[in-house]
Amino acid sequence: MQDIDAIGAVIGQPQTVLITTHQNPDADAMGSSLGLAGYLRKKGHRVTVVTPTDYSQNLHWMPGNDDVIAFDEKVRVPVSRLMEEADVIFCLDFSALDRIKELAPMVRQSRARKIMIDHHLEPESFADMALWDPKAAATAELVFRLIGLLGDKELIDVPIAECLYSGLMTDTGSFRHSNTTGDVHRMAAELLDLHIDVSRIHRRIFDNVSLDKFRLLGYVLNEKLKVIPEHRFAYITLTDAELKRYRSKTGDTEGMVNYALAIEGVVAAAILIDRGDEIRLSFRSVGDFSVRDLTSTHFNGGGHRNAAGGRSRLSLADTEQKLLAVLPQYQQQLLATV
Repeated sequence: MQDIDAIGAVIGQPQTVLITTHQNPDADAMGSSLGLAGYLRKKGHRVTVVTPTDYSQNLHWMPGNDDVIAFDEKVRVPVSRLMEEADVIFCLDFSALDRIKELAPMVRQSRARKIMIDHHLEPESFADMALWDPKAAATAELVFRLIGLLGDKELIDVPIAECLYSGLMTDTGSFRHSNTTGDVHRMAAELLDLHIDVSRIHRRIFDNVSLDKFRLLGYVLNEKLKVIPEHRFAYITLTDAELKRYRSKTGDTEGMVNYALAIEGVVAAAILIDRGDEIRLSFRSVGDFSVRDLTSTHFNGGGHRNAAGGRSRLSLADTEQKLLAVLPQYQQQLLATV
Protein backbone atom coordinates (compact mmCIF):
# COMPACT_ATOMS: atom_id res chain seq x y z
CA MET A 1 0.00 0.00 0.00
CA GLN A 2 2.19 2.80 -1.29
CA ASP A 3 0.40 5.83 -2.75
CA ILE A 4 3.64 7.69 -3.41
CA ASP A 5 2.49 9.64 -6.48
CA ALA A 6 -0.78 10.61 -4.81
CA ILE A 7 1.01 11.76 -1.65
CA GLY A 8 3.51 13.70 -3.76
CA ALA A 9 0.66 15.44 -5.58
CA VAL A 10 -1.05 16.38 -2.31
CA ILE A 11 2.06 17.97 -0.82
CA GLY A 12 3.24 19.47 -4.10
CA GLN A 13 1.94 22.89 -3.11
CA PRO A 14 2.24 24.58 0.32
CA GLN A 15 -0.70 23.72 2.55
CA THR A 16 -1.78 23.64 6.17
CA VAL A 17 -0.63 20.30 7.57
CA LEU A 18 -1.28 18.59 10.89
CA ILE A 19 0.78 15.59 11.97
CA THR A 20 -0.32 13.25 14.74
CA THR A 21 0.85 9.94 16.16
CA HIS A 22 -0.22 7.34 18.72
CA GLN A 23 -0.81 7.88 22.44
CA ASN A 24 2.22 7.78 24.74
CA PRO A 25 4.48 8.28 21.72
CA ASP A 26 7.87 6.61 21.67
CA ALA A 27 11.04 7.62 19.84
CA ASP A 28 9.82 6.29 16.48
CA ALA A 29 6.51 8.11 16.82
CA MET A 30 8.18 11.41 17.72
CA GLY A 31 11.19 10.95 15.45
CA SER A 32 9.08 10.21 12.37
CA SER A 33 6.63 13.01 13.20
CA LEU A 34 9.27 15.67 13.82
CA GLY A 35 11.40 14.46 10.92
CA LEU A 36 8.44 14.68 8.55
CA ALA A 37 7.50 18.08 9.99
CA GLY A 38 10.99 19.41 9.33
CA TYR A 39 10.89 18.16 5.75
CA LEU A 40 7.43 19.58 5.04
CA ARG A 41 8.39 22.98 6.44
CA LYS A 42 11.29 23.03 4.01
CA LYS A 43 8.73 22.45 1.26
CA GLY A 44 6.85 25.55 2.37
CA HIS A 45 4.02 23.94 4.32
CA ARG A 46 2.57 25.29 7.54
CA VAL A 47 2.96 22.32 9.92
CA THR A 48 1.74 21.54 13.45
CA VAL A 49 2.49 18.33 15.37
CA VAL A 50 -0.18 17.27 17.86
CA THR A 51 0.23 14.23 20.12
CA PRO A 52 -2.76 12.55 21.84
CA THR A 53 -0.92 12.50 25.20
CA ASP A 54 2.30 13.73 26.70
CA TYR A 55 5.48 11.72 26.29
CA SER A 56 8.76 10.90 27.97
CA GLN A 57 11.18 13.70 28.84
CA ASN A 58 14.06 11.87 27.16
CA LEU A 59 12.46 12.69 23.80
CA HIS A 60 12.07 16.42 24.39
CA TRP A 61 15.52 17.19 22.96
CA MET A 62 14.42 16.37 19.41
CA PRO A 63 14.51 19.28 16.96
CA GLY A 64 11.05 20.79 16.66
CA ASN A 65 9.84 19.50 20.03
CA ASP A 66 9.20 22.98 21.42
CA ASP A 67 6.37 23.48 18.93
CA VAL A 68 4.59 20.18 19.64
CA ILE A 69 1.12 20.39 21.18
CA ALA A 70 0.38 17.57 23.64
CA PHE A 71 -3.38 17.22 23.82
CA ASP A 72 -5.31 17.71 27.05
CA GLU A 73 -8.51 19.52 27.97
CA LYS A 74 -6.74 22.88 28.14
CA VAL A 75 -5.99 22.81 24.42
CA ARG A 76 -9.16 21.09 23.16
CA VAL A 77 -10.51 24.24 21.49
CA PRO A 78 -7.32 25.29 19.65
CA VAL A 79 -6.64 21.69 18.59
CA SER A 80 -10.20 21.37 17.28
CA ARG A 81 -9.63 24.54 15.29
CA LEU A 82 -6.36 23.18 13.90
CA MET A 83 -8.16 20.02 12.79
CA GLU A 84 -10.82 22.09 11.06
CA GLU A 85 -8.28 24.32 9.31
CA ALA A 86 -5.96 21.52 8.15
CA ASP A 87 -5.76 20.67 4.47
CA VAL A 88 -3.82 17.47 5.18
CA ILE A 89 -3.53 15.27 8.27
CA PHE A 90 -0.61 12.84 8.45
CA CYS A 91 -1.22 9.88 10.76
CA LEU A 92 2.13 8.38 11.74
CA ASP A 93 3.06 5.12 13.47
CA PHE A 94 -0.49 3.89 14.04
CA SER A 95 -3.01 2.13 11.85
CA ALA A 96 -6.24 2.40 13.87
CA LEU A 97 -7.89 5.55 15.16
CA ASP A 98 -8.44 4.14 18.65
CA ARG A 99 -4.67 4.58 19.11
CA ILE A 100 -5.06 8.38 19.25
CA LYS A 101 -7.67 8.52 22.03
CA GLU A 102 -9.67 11.78 22.05
CA LEU A 103 -8.14 12.99 18.80
CA ALA A 104 -9.87 10.15 16.93
CA PRO A 105 -13.27 11.81 16.36
CA MET A 106 -11.56 15.06 15.38
CA VAL A 107 -9.46 13.30 12.76
CA ARG A 108 -12.39 11.25 11.53
CA GLN A 109 -14.63 14.30 11.12
CA SER A 110 -12.00 16.60 9.60
CA ARG A 111 -12.42 17.52 5.94
CA ALA A 112 -8.64 17.26 5.50
CA ARG A 113 -7.13 14.57 3.32
CA LYS A 114 -5.71 11.91 5.59
CA ILE A 115 -2.40 10.18 4.88
CA MET A 116 -1.30 7.19 6.94
CA ILE A 117 2.38 6.27 7.21
CA ASP A 118 2.82 3.13 9.28
CA HIS A 119 4.31 -0.34 9.60
CA HIS A 120 1.81 -2.11 11.87
CA LEU A 121 -0.32 -5.01 10.68
CA GLU A 122 -4.00 -4.91 9.73
CA PRO A 123 -4.52 -1.17 9.13
CA GLU A 124 -7.96 0.33 9.59
CA SER A 125 -9.33 1.92 6.42
CA PHE A 126 -9.67 5.51 7.60
CA ALA A 127 -7.03 7.20 5.42
CA ASP A 128 -7.42 8.57 1.91
CA MET A 129 -3.95 7.38 0.97
CA ALA A 130 -1.13 5.52 2.67
CA LEU A 131 2.48 4.53 2.74
CA TRP A 132 2.15 1.26 4.63
CA ASP A 133 4.69 -1.52 4.83
CA PRO A 134 4.64 -4.07 7.69
CA LYS A 135 8.13 -5.19 6.68
CA ALA A 136 9.57 -1.77 7.47
CA ALA A 137 11.51 -1.66 10.74
CA ALA A 138 10.17 1.74 11.77
CA THR A 139 7.84 4.48 10.62
CA ALA A 140 10.97 6.66 10.45
CA GLU A 141 12.23 4.30 7.74
CA LEU A 142 9.04 4.92 5.75
CA VAL A 143 9.33 8.70 6.12
CA PHE A 144 12.92 8.46 4.85
CA ARG A 145 11.71 6.28 1.97
CA LEU A 146 8.98 8.79 1.08
CA ILE A 147 11.41 11.71 1.01
CA GLY A 148 13.74 9.71 -1.22
CA LEU A 149 11.03 8.56 -3.64
CA LEU A 150 9.88 12.16 -3.99
CA GLY A 151 13.43 13.13 -4.98
CA ASP A 152 14.03 15.34 -1.95
CA LYS A 153 16.86 13.65 -0.05
CA GLU A 154 18.92 16.81 -0.36
CA LEU A 155 16.41 18.47 1.99
CA ILE A 156 17.36 16.13 4.85
CA ASP A 157 19.54 18.20 7.15
CA VAL A 158 21.06 17.30 10.52
CA PRO A 159 17.93 18.05 12.62
CA ILE A 160 15.71 15.93 10.35
CA ALA A 161 18.34 13.19 10.25
CA GLU A 162 18.62 13.14 14.06
CA CYS A 163 14.88 12.61 14.38
CA LEU A 164 14.71 9.85 11.76
CA TYR A 165 17.79 8.09 13.15
CA SER A 166 16.24 8.11 16.64
CA GLY A 167 13.15 6.31 15.37
CA LEU A 168 15.16 3.80 13.37
CA MET A 169 17.61 3.08 16.19
CA THR A 170 15.00 2.53 18.88
CA ASP A 171 12.54 0.44 16.86
CA THR A 172 15.35 -1.93 15.90
CA GLY A 173 16.57 -2.20 19.49
CA SER A 174 19.79 -0.36 18.60
CA PHE A 175 20.04 -2.53 15.45
CA ARG A 176 19.87 -5.86 17.25
CA HIS A 177 16.29 -7.00 16.54
CA SER A 178 15.37 -9.27 13.65
CA ASN A 179 13.82 -6.33 11.79
CA THR A 180 17.32 -4.92 11.19
CA THR A 181 17.72 -5.34 7.44
CA GLY A 182 20.20 -4.22 4.84
CA ASP A 183 17.89 -1.31 4.04
CA VAL A 184 17.98 -0.31 7.70
CA HIS A 185 21.77 -0.18 7.70
CA ARG A 186 21.85 1.65 4.37
CA MET A 187 19.48 4.29 5.74
CA ALA A 188 21.57 4.61 8.90
CA ALA A 189 24.69 5.01 6.79
CA GLU A 190 23.13 7.80 4.72
CA LEU A 191 22.09 9.63 7.88
CA LEU A 192 25.56 9.14 9.37
CA ASP A 193 27.05 10.68 6.22
CA LEU A 194 25.27 13.90 7.20
CA HIS A 195 27.52 14.00 10.30
CA ILE A 196 24.91 13.42 12.97
CA ASP A 197 26.32 12.64 16.41
CA VAL A 198 24.97 9.13 17.06
CA SER A 199 26.71 8.86 20.43
CA ARG A 200 24.95 12.00 21.66
CA ILE A 201 21.59 10.79 20.30
CA HIS A 202 22.00 7.49 22.15
CA ARG A 203 22.93 9.25 25.39
CA ARG A 204 19.97 11.61 25.16
CA ILE A 205 17.52 8.74 24.71
CA PHE A 206 19.01 5.98 26.89
CA ASP A 207 21.32 7.71 29.38
CA ASN A 208 18.91 10.37 30.54
CA VAL A 209 17.15 8.54 33.37
CA SER A 210 15.59 10.16 36.44
CA LEU A 211 16.48 8.87 39.92
CA ASP A 212 12.81 7.98 40.47
CA LYS A 213 12.82 5.80 37.34
CA PHE A 214 15.96 3.99 38.48
CA ARG A 215 14.42 3.33 41.88
CA LEU A 216 11.24 2.04 40.24
CA LEU A 217 13.32 -0.25 38.03
CA GLY A 218 15.23 -1.55 41.06
CA TYR A 219 11.97 -2.30 42.83
CA VAL A 220 10.56 -4.04 39.75
CA LEU A 221 13.59 -6.28 39.26
CA ASN A 222 13.84 -7.18 42.94
CA GLU A 223 10.18 -7.52 43.88
CA LYS A 224 7.94 -7.76 40.82
CA LEU A 225 9.70 -9.92 38.25
CA LYS A 226 8.32 -13.45 38.01
CA VAL A 227 9.75 -16.29 35.93
CA ILE A 228 7.89 -19.41 34.78
CA PRO A 229 10.66 -21.76 33.64
CA GLU A 230 8.31 -24.47 32.36
CA HIS A 231 6.87 -21.97 29.87
CA ARG A 232 10.15 -20.09 29.27
CA PHE A 233 8.16 -16.99 30.16
CA ALA A 234 8.70 -14.04 32.51
CA TYR A 235 6.44 -11.18 33.47
CA ILE A 236 6.07 -8.08 35.62
CA THR A 237 2.96 -6.56 37.21
CA LEU A 238 2.69 -2.99 38.43
CA THR A 239 -0.21 -1.48 40.37
CA ASP A 240 -1.32 2.11 40.20
CA ALA A 241 -0.26 2.55 43.83
CA GLU A 242 3.26 1.30 43.05
CA LEU A 243 3.58 3.72 40.16
CA LYS A 244 2.52 6.58 42.40
CA ARG A 245 4.90 5.47 45.18
CA TYR A 246 7.84 5.93 42.81
CA ARG A 247 6.41 9.10 41.23
CA SER A 248 6.32 7.39 37.84
CA LYS A 249 6.03 9.70 34.83
CA THR A 250 5.08 9.05 31.24
CA GLY A 251 7.69 6.79 29.67
CA ASP A 252 9.17 5.48 32.92
CA THR A 253 7.97 1.92 32.27
CA GLU A 254 9.10 1.96 28.63
CA GLY A 255 11.53 -0.89 27.99
CA MET A 256 11.10 -2.63 31.37
CA VAL A 257 9.69 -5.72 29.69
CA ASN A 258 13.03 -6.17 27.93
CA TYR A 259 14.69 -6.94 31.27
CA ALA A 260 12.33 -9.89 31.68
CA LEU A 261 13.11 -11.08 28.16
CA ALA A 262 16.85 -10.86 28.87
CA ILE A 263 16.71 -13.66 31.46
CA GLU A 264 18.51 -16.83 30.42
CA GLY A 265 16.12 -19.35 28.93
CA VAL A 266 13.21 -16.90 28.58
CA VAL A 267 11.79 -16.52 25.05
CA ALA A 268 8.71 -14.40 25.78
CA ALA A 269 7.89 -11.78 28.40
CA ALA A 270 5.20 -9.33 29.42
CA ILE A 271 4.55 -6.37 31.66
CA LEU A 272 1.05 -5.71 33.02
CA ILE A 273 0.40 -2.17 34.22
CA ASP A 274 -2.65 -0.80 36.00
CA ARG A 275 -3.47 2.50 34.29
CA GLY A 276 -6.63 3.12 36.29
CA ASP A 277 -9.18 2.83 33.48
CA GLU A 278 -7.67 -0.38 32.09
CA ILE A 279 -4.75 -2.77 32.32
CA ARG A 280 -2.10 -2.22 29.65
CA LEU A 281 -0.04 -5.20 28.55
CA SER A 282 3.22 -5.09 26.63
CA PHE A 283 4.77 -8.28 25.26
CA ARG A 284 8.17 -9.09 23.77
CA SER A 285 9.53 -12.31 22.32
CA VAL A 286 12.43 -13.75 20.37
CA GLY A 287 12.58 -16.06 17.39
CA ASP A 288 9.38 -17.32 15.80
CA PHE A 289 7.12 -17.03 18.83
CA SER A 290 4.41 -14.49 17.93
CA VAL A 291 3.26 -12.37 20.83
CA ARG A 292 1.06 -10.57 18.33
CA ASP A 293 -1.01 -13.72 17.93
CA LEU A 294 -1.28 -14.09 21.70
CA THR A 295 -2.36 -10.49 22.30
CA SER A 296 -4.80 -10.34 19.39
CA THR A 297 -6.46 -13.57 20.50
CA HIS A 298 -6.68 -12.93 24.24
CA PHE A 299 -6.03 -9.27 25.07
CA ASN A 300 -7.64 -7.08 22.40
CA GLY A 301 -4.24 -6.15 21.04
CA GLY A 302 -1.85 -6.39 18.16
CA GLY A 303 1.48 -5.19 16.88
CA HIS A 304 4.41 -7.14 15.52
CA ARG A 305 5.49 -10.75 15.87
CA ASN A 306 8.12 -10.00 18.54
CA ALA A 307 6.64 -6.81 20.03
CA ALA A 308 2.96 -6.34 20.73
CA GLY A 309 0.57 -4.69 23.13
CA GLY A 310 -2.87 -5.33 24.52
CA ARG A 311 -5.40 -4.17 27.06
CA SER A 312 -7.79 -5.64 29.58
CA ARG A 313 -10.85 -4.34 31.43
CA LEU A 314 -10.39 -6.94 34.16
CA SER A 315 -8.60 -6.11 37.39
CA LEU A 316 -4.83 -6.45 37.44
CA ALA A 317 -5.05 -9.66 39.47
CA ASP A 318 -7.66 -11.15 37.14
CA THR A 319 -5.65 -10.12 34.07
CA GLU A 320 -2.60 -11.84 35.54
CA GLN A 321 -4.61 -15.00 36.16
CA LYS A 322 -5.98 -14.90 32.61
CA LEU A 323 -2.44 -14.66 31.24
CA LEU A 324 -1.27 -17.58 33.35
CA ALA A 325 -4.29 -19.59 32.21
CA VAL A 326 -3.60 -19.09 28.49
CA LEU A 327 0.12 -19.79 28.59
CA PRO A 328 -0.30 -23.60 28.53
CA GLN A 329 -1.96 -23.19 25.12
CA TYR A 330 1.38 -21.94 23.80
CA GLN A 331 3.57 -24.44 25.67
CA GLN A 332 4.73 -26.31 22.58
CA GLN A 333 5.59 -23.11 20.68
CA LEU A 334 7.43 -21.62 23.64
CA LEU A 335 9.53 -24.73 24.19
CA ALA A 336 10.37 -24.97 20.48
CA THR A 337 11.49 -21.35 20.12
CA VAL A 338 15.20 -20.79 19.62
